[in-house]
Amino acid sequence: MKDYFAAQRDRYLETLNDKGLSPAFLEAAKEEIAIYQDATKHGFTDLSDEYLSTTVQRFRSDVGLSEAVWSDNADRLQSEVRHWREAALRAVLEAAERFETFSLSDTPKIASRPPAPALAASTPLGAALDDFLLEHSRQWAEKTTKQNAAYLNILVEHFGRERLLATISKQDASEVKKVLQQLPSSRNTQPALKDLPLSEVIKVLGQKKISPKTINSHIQMFKMFFDWAERHGHSPNTLFEGMKVKKEKDSASERKPFTPDQLRLIYTELTENPSGLVRKDSHKWGMLLGMFTGSRLNEICQLDIADVKQDGDTWFLNITDEGDDTKSVKSKAGRRKVPLHTELIRLGFLDFVESRRSGTRLFRDFSYSANGGYGRNLGRWCNESFLPKLGIKQPGLALLHKSCEGFMS
Repeated sequence: MKDYFAAQRDRYLETLNDKGLSPAFLEAAKEEIAIYQDATKHGFTDLSDEYLSTTVQRFRSDVGLSEAVWSDNADRLQSEVRHWREAALRAVLEAAERFETFSLSDTPKIASRPPAPALAASTPLGAALDDFLLEHSRQWAEKTTKQNAAYLNILVEHFGRERLLATISKQDASEVKKVLQQLPSSRNTQPALKDLPLSEVIKVLGQKKISPKTINSHIQMFKMFFDWAERHGHSPNTLFEGMKVKKEKDSASERKPFTPDQLRLIYTELTENPSGLVRKDSHKWGMLLGMFTGSRLNEICQLDIADVKQDGDTWFLNITDEGDDTKSVKSKAGRRKVPLHTELIRLGFLDFVESRRSGTRLFRDFSYSANGGYGRNLGRWCNESFLPKLGIKQPGLALLHKSCEGFMS
């Protein structure tokens, strides 16, 4: 398509050089560009516009594009036709302006074709995002893909799918950052906010905003996308470099490790159950595996019995997404072998595994949830029952593996 409109541009420039272009043609070109710019700004894709309709029909006829092929890719092809047609017309108008300047100053008529400005690499935002997610979803877990797609959808809501990447500037990126800082944290859960467009939801007063960490997660994904887009020729620019916000010091939402005393209390309750809070072996061993391996709850709770393996004298957990379609890891790097701490073996973990051999899954009483995987039940029990009843449930506290290092030494 780029070559088609580059050839069209060259024919116009040749006519300009040989005999000039009529004022009527130049005015029509300016009007056509203005219409395309207005369409890009507002995300219109209406083929009824006479300029776009004529251009599209001529293009389809010249290249022999069938109705079926066009229908299957109409939005993307229409956007690209508009983009390259506009770029060609701009090049012609710039050349015509230079030609007129030379003529008015009695410069001899141009003897050779003026150099044609290079057409900037650019792709509609929506099409580029589709390609980006298609490529990276092969490495990401399903949950990660959905989360990153939700982050990137903010760009679509703000700019529109048809916005050309080359037209998005650093100033535009700065405006997106401002939008993120006003975004309510409960946008997707409050019915009153759910259906509001982005431009309206950020104006709602009295709402708790998303945390600096969440803002930075968005910005990191935006930067990753624009870096990819520049490398693949979709955009001439990389954006969002160095735009992360500073985290609040001592933020209530910041993840903090449990203290050694709190860890001892948790360990005692899980192993000796003096308060009678631990009523299921799955709760006991799921939590202990979290303490001693640092694995995510979902990684633990989705384990099959076959994932508890031995290599020589070493027992380990095989963290993988192989087997059931509902098993997942956050990334390919998440597939790993985690040695079992000797304390887990001393406490009888292998006996627990042996007692479950009548089935396939190690923690078969933890059901799968589309939102949270297999770890949702254990997480809710821990955060809504176990820790509150121990009196140590506080905002930001997390059972970080590093906080457990050296605990049993």
